[in-house]
Amino acid sequence: MSTTAAVPTVADVVAELERRYPPAWAEEWDKVGLVLGEPDAPVRRILCVVDVVPETVAEALAARADMIIAHHPLLLRGVSSVAPTTYKGRIIHQLIKSDVALYVAHTNADVAVPGVSDALAHRLGLTDLRPLVPSRPGSPAAGEGRGAGRIGRLPQPLTLAELARHAAAVLPPTAIGVRAAGDPDRTVRTLAVCGGAGDSFLADATAAGVDAYLTADLRHHPTGEHLATGGPALLDATHWATERPWLDDLATGLRATMPDVETLVSDLDTDPWTVHAASPAAPERSAADDKEPRP
Repeated sequence: MSTTAAVPTVADVVAELERRYPPAWAEEWDKVGLVLGEPDAPVRRILCVVDVVPETVAEALAARADMIIAHHPLLLRGVSSVAPTTYKGRIIHQLIKSDVALYVAHTNADVAVPGVSDALAHRLGLTDLRPLVPSRPGSPAAGEGRGAGRIGRLPQPLTLAELARHAAAVLPPTAIGVRAAGDPDRTVRTLAVCGGAGDSFLADATAAGVDAYLTADLRHHPTGEHLATGGPALLDATHWATERPWLDDLATGLRATMPDVETLVSDLDTDPWTVHAASPAAPERSAADDKEPRP
């Protein structure tokens, strides 16, 4: 008599995800966990994405995925309607009609070890990692190196200009690439990183004494004030590019613990910026250039 192993269910996948990224580790304002899907529905194929948008939903449907695991919540803020005439409502209707479950791991995956910023740090070759902002003592995520962002050491010193080019080469490609703020000739040995929008940690990067800090979504005034007050050099990549590397770690972990489920990773760039045109009259400046009198 032959036996056939039971097909994993949505509940099985959720249990594995919550073992790796307990919902209690998420920020209070966050919305993580199972969003859609019958717990006892079978799961044979998963698509891992950064954003739940019409394009990644279409990708999941084309791949015949039974489940989407996303980093960014679809329903972070309250809605009064999920009618198919609304943007989010249309996505929800598509997923329900196609029997595709949706699960979100957001800030609980950010602070995990390994988590979102670990994957980013590894792409850049950083070693001796530690959290940029350790989880608050007494909080559910406290201890074992968990926290927001990571600090590490480069394999060899690079100038800021060289590091910007290195980051652009090893991170997932986007139209915008990577930009840097600070002296292009500054030597960088230690680097802080944070996947996603990390300008709330500018002061922490300064306090850590790192040579540079790489994150996403940096704004004009906070960046200028940070540099003017002696903060480390800054590198700004796109939000999607700094979080996409984590999908590979997520998929690798699921393949190891749930080999009967095919786990796919979306390379669809969901960054909204699609064109970059460099100004021909704006070459890189060096420290010597900044000392020259300007008309």
